[in-house]
Amino acid sequence: LAGLSLFAVAGFAAAADRPYTEGAVVNVGSLRTEPGQFEAYMAYLAGPYKQLMDEMKKAGIIVDYAVYQVVPRSPNDPDLFLTTTYKNMAALDGLDARSDAITEKVFGNMQQQSASTVSRGKLRTLVGDELIGEMLLK
Repeated sequence: LAGLSLFAVAGFAAAADRPYTEGAVVNVGSLRTEPGQFEAYMAYLAGPYKQLMDEMKKAGIIVDYAVYQVVPRSPNDPDLFLTTTYKNMAALDGLDARSDAITEKVFGNMQQQSASTVSRGKLRTLVGDELIGEMLLK
C-alpha cells in the first residue's frame, strides 16, 4: 500500500511538471460550397447561423466562432472553414442539453431543423470536421 501511495504521489508530481496546460478547444468544420451557391450559403451564415452562434456565445456555451474562406487546392478540398471555440474539452459535456433551447428558438422544432439541414445540403457539402485542442506552453 505504501508503494502504491508513493507511485500515486509521483504521478501527480509528474503531471504538475508538464510544460503546458490545456486551453481552448476549437471545432473546425470544412465545407465546400456547391457551384454557384457561395453567395446563398454566405447569406445563410450571415442570417440564422450568425443568430445561433451569437445566442450560444451570449449564453456562455461557446467562447467565439468564425468563418474563413480558403482557396481549394483540389476539387475535393473545402472553400470555407467554420470554427467554433469552446472554453475547454469539458465545455462539450452536455452540449446538446445546453444548446437545444437556443437551436429551437432559431430553427424551430426537430422537424423544422431537419428540413433546414436538407435545404443547406443543397448549398454545401461537409468535407470534414476536426476537433483541435490548444496547448498553452508554460
